[in-house]
Amino acid sequence: MSASMLKMYISFAGMIFLFISIGLILLSRHKLHGVWAAGVTLFAYLFLIVGGIIIFYIVFSGPTG
Repeated sequence: MSASMLKMYISFAGMIFLFISIGLILLSRHKLHGVWAAGVTLFAYLFLIVGGIIIFYIVFSGPTG
């Protein structure tokens, strides 16, 4: 597998993490209450941070040769 294909799959994982975080934040704000909402929100923000770091790395690592 080439480096560019690997970067593409890693960027897909980052985008999926960002979409999961959106869904979890919406779920926690509209459907859950109390401790469950806090726990799901924590996981959502962890997914958001990890997804953001992945996308940041992919964008600023530059093109592959």
